[in-house]
Amino acid sequence: MTGRHSNEIDEQEPVTEPLVVRDRRKIDPETGQVRTQPEAAEAPAAEAPATQAGPSLGESIVDDAVAAPSEVEKELAERTADLQRLQAEFANYRKRVDRDREAVVSAAKASVVNELLPLLDDFERAEQHGDLTGAFKAVADKLVASLQRIGLEPFGAEGEPFDPSVHEAVQHNTSPEVSGPTVTTVLRRGYRFGERTLRAALVGVTDHEPGEAPVEGELPVEQLSDENAQQ
Repeated sequence: MTGRHSNEIDEQEPVTEPLVVRDRRKIDPETGQVRTQPEAAEAPAAEAPATQAGPSLGESIVDDAVAAPSEVEKELAERTADLQRLQAEFANYRKRVDRDREAVVSAAKASVVNELLPLLDDFERAEQHGDLTGAFKAVADKLVASLQRIGLEPFGAEGEPFDPSVHEAVQHNTSPEVSGPTVTTVLRRGYRFGERTLRAALVGVTDHEPGEAPVEGELPVEQLSDENAQQ
């Protein structure tokens, strides 16, 4: 069996490709005429990439690759906006509550301090008469320091410009020594607590009085006095 298979392989002729010879001579060797050159075979043009034309009239320009937002995404966006709005409202509410709480606490403190103002007036009168001494003075000083520490502020002193919003004038004088309405007498001290005026100060006010101009041809009174003294 092996010998017969070998004989069959030997009897097969080898397969060879046919040899093709192309005569590219420009002059025919037999006729001596110039041969006409065959047109070169045009190489198949490479397929140019197709240019993407713009959308035609009535055609949608939405890219199909971009998917429209689903219902879940829309609902998520709505819930996120609602949450942000609630957070902003809660922040405003908390600020308003804190502001109202501070106002209530300040009003309560001012009410208590206002009830103690007559006591402070007694301390001040006792000090002016020299009766505020010893342990009584120590207690008064501690009370005044505590009230000032929580926000009580006295005002109304001699030499202050007159302010009708915080000063109540009960006396009025004129003098050339002041340039404008000035507090010259304090009958009762005023107090404010924070930005709230608890009590206006009772004061005496002195307004500016211009000096009399000398009559033409006459000397001022002071200058006449000096000349008489020299004589």
